[in-house]
Amino acid sequence: MRLARIAHADGVSFAALQSPTTAGGEPGAGDVCAEIAEHPFGDPTFTGRTWPLADVRVLAPILPTKVVCIGKNYAAHVDEMGGEAPPAPLIFMKPSTSVIGPGLPILLPPDSQRVDYEGELAVVIGMPCRDVPEARARDVVLGYTVANDVTARDLQQADGQWTRAKGFDSFCPLGPWIETTVDPSDLAVRTELDGEVRQDSRTHLLLHPVDELIAYISRVMTLLPGDVILTGTPAGVGPMAAGQQVSVTVEGIGTLTNPVQARERS
Repeated sequence: MRLARIAHADGVSFAALQSPTTAGGEPGAGDVCAEIAEHPFGDPTFTGRTWPLADVRVLAPILPTKVVCIGKNYAAHVDEMGGEAPPAPLIFMKPSTSVIGPGLPILLPPDSQRVDYEGELAVVIGMPCRDVPEARARDVVLGYTVANDVTARDLQQADGQWTRAKGFDSFCPLGPWIETTVDPSDLAVRTELDGEVRQDSRTHLLLHPVDELIAYISRVMTLLPGDVILTGTPAGVGPMAAGQQVSVTVEGIGTLTNPVQARERS
């Protein structure tokens, strides 16, 4: 099932996209959004209301209580950053206020002179869980979406820790929807800046795969429905400038596109 969060004439709803028609993860003409009653967790029920996809605005597919991220999880990215691969998953977090949906602008803060894209596969948790065994990790997953772990690289280097550099408003684009049936073990992850491919890798190259990440993180903290895990970015990260557009595509899920704008000082 493909789950979306949409804005329509009557408000905001969770919905299932019916009859996707293309194999590459993008919807086809004539696709319909079927409204889900209340929330998409468990066995969702439908209200019977539908809207053509063309008549709604697709929002961030979930509003998580927390976004748990993994650093240095592709060997080639570790090499390009000049570090060493950590023996265990390296956890950091983004605030929920950093989340935006497809089409909304990534805002470059005046405090930073270099803001980078980082395309990633994201995991969406489907139930409260703690101390999840690796063998049961998939049981707690609602589905998978696309993420951009936007990073103020100069502030990351200056601070020596990552909270400020990763935590600005708009620094966690998510979307365009959650795919519940995809297998995350070997998916292509590609990032384009103004149509030029900058990152191109596959999730089978993750140093710590999805099941291990869920087990490891859930030993540290309770995960709640809607929480998001960003699994790490491959090699090829680089800066974005105002006026550019960044697109992250994950095979079998879709493409997340956001324009880049300068943020004015308030």
